[in-house]
Amino acid sequence: MLPEFLKELFANQQYDENNFFLIAGPCVVEDEDLLMEVADKVSGICKRLGIPYIFKSSYRKANRTSANSFTGIGDDNALHLLQKTGKHFGLPVTSDVHAHDETAEAAKYIDILQIPAFLCRQTDLLLAAGDTGKIVNVKKGQFLSGPSMKFAIEKIKSTGNNKIILTERGTTFGYQDLVVDYRNIPWMQEQNVPVVMDCTHSLQQPNQTSGVTGGNPQLISTIAKAAIATGADGLFIETHPNPAKAKSDGANMLHLSLIEDLLEKLVKLRKAVVSL
Repeated sequence: MLPEFLKELFANQQYDENNFFLIAGPCVVEDEDLLMEVADKVSGICKRLGIPYIFKSSYRKANRTSANSFTGIGDDNALHLLQKTGKHFGLPVTSDVHAHDETAEAAKYIDILQIPAFLCRQTDLLLAAGDTGKIVNVKKGQFLSGPSMKFAIEKIKSTGNNKIILTERGTTFGYQDLVVDYRNIPWMQEQNVPVVMDCTHSLQQPNQTSGVTGGNPQLISTIAKAAIATGADGLFIETHPNPAKAKSDGANMLHLSLIEDLLEKLVKLRKAVVSL
């Protein structure tokens, strides 16, 4: 069952209460046409399948390997486009925030503040995000165990904000790979918060000598199915109509044309899991 703060978030959507919820969209705001195309496609699919849907795109990418990597089109422009997309399709929207002094401004435009994995221990950022009163989605650091995320939760709750989501996104394996420990899903659920599986970033291959992160998008379906089987409350999937030309994380995003078939399969799997 969804917690009350998510039921309120999805109040204007019709969905199956036994379904997982979805956070999906292109990695970064590139232009208005991209946001509208992806939101239109994914929202239509989710409506048909009864999946509550949150649109995601980062207004700025601060965590990039190379100084030459694309970071965004400007904060104000990107935030306005995110808000416009959400209003146009009647969707809640989410984006990364990277510093404590960004949170109040971002909260004017988005419904969920997402804390990047590398920043999940930044106390001032977590407190500032909590102070906005918005939902805060904290991605588990690649260097942390699931149970240790209770400390991030405690920091946000100290502000009086109990609207918290945790997201699993893999664990560092060597220098250039990640693995997913599915024990982290039930372990983090013990904190009485919804837990999301990031099905795309968990397939990244970081620290490439080219300065561009690699990935294994052919395994997105595998990661997603395993997460549903393990009991994840939600899924996070970055998707793009042309990942090869995406300006960020193209190597691990799902092609937009493939998301409908995947979601259909995941809904069937979810029904089987719920019936057990």
